[in-house]
Amino acid sequence: MRHEYYYYDKEQFLKAPKLPVTVLPDNETVFRAIAQEMADEIKRKNALGEHTVFICPVGPVGQYPYFVELVNNEDISLKNVWFLNMDEYLTDDRAWIDKEDPLSFRGFMDRAVYDRIRPELVMPQEQRVFPDPEDPGRMAELIRKLGGVDICFGGIGINGHLAFNEADDTLSAEEFRNLHTRVLEISRETRTANAIGDLNGAIDDMPRYCVTIGMNEIINARKIRLGCFRDWHRSVVRHAAYGEISAHFPVTLVQEHPDALLRVTEFVAKLPHEI
Repeated sequence: MRHEYYYYDKEQFLKAPKLPVTVLPDNETVFRAIAQEMADEIKRKNALGEHTVFICPVGPVGQYPYFVELVNNEDISLKNVWFLNMDEYLTDDRAWIDKEDPLSFRGFMDRAVYDRIRPELVMPQEQRVFPDPEDPGRMAELIRKLGGVDICFGGIGINGHLAFNEADDTLSAEEFRNLHTRVLEISRETRTANAIGDLNGAIDDMPRYCVTIGMNEIINARKIRLGCFRDWHRSVVRHAAYGEISAHFPVTLVQEHPDALLRVTEFVAKLPHEI
């Protein structure tokens, strides 16, 4: 069956999407917009004397240098901020990969974010949270304790996954929506796409397992903000905006969210023949 929306030009794509879409000129503009929204929300919550809770990705990551710059230049305190990272790769024994592994999301956040923020501004270690394969239920419990997630930031995978919530044709949309933080096997499609980006195509060296925050935790965030900028995102964002809601392409569940936004570049909004 041919999916007509995959072939929508920019005008058709923006005509009637089922979730809000904004088109920005280039990657830098997308990443700066994400970083600015992060900083603005933290400043707003700080002014109210309230804590800020974000679900954060390692992919996309281009927002973090701009976010670090904003925090350091504007003296934005993160002392009352919680970063709940989406996921982490696991070994074949279902344990976190070593933080020193170049693929480790925990290592990335230390090197690219926490170590670059002035010590007097950065949040304490206990507020830098990753899903734990030995205690996956802690994430939902922590979110409840914190009063919910203010904003979930993320990207979209090749098969429509958010975090590592891999597509599953055996589940209904409602069943998929109720999935919580868990350990799972990463799909061949995701491992291939990630190997191209992270290991020059060395798929045999990509981890086979991960721990991921659940779709339930993502969907229940008060806001969802997604950014897409790669060449294969052209079809992904069209499916996200026009496909039927299903576990076959998990990001379609975001169509039902009351405050979601998909930021894409001009490169993604246009098909090759339009450029």
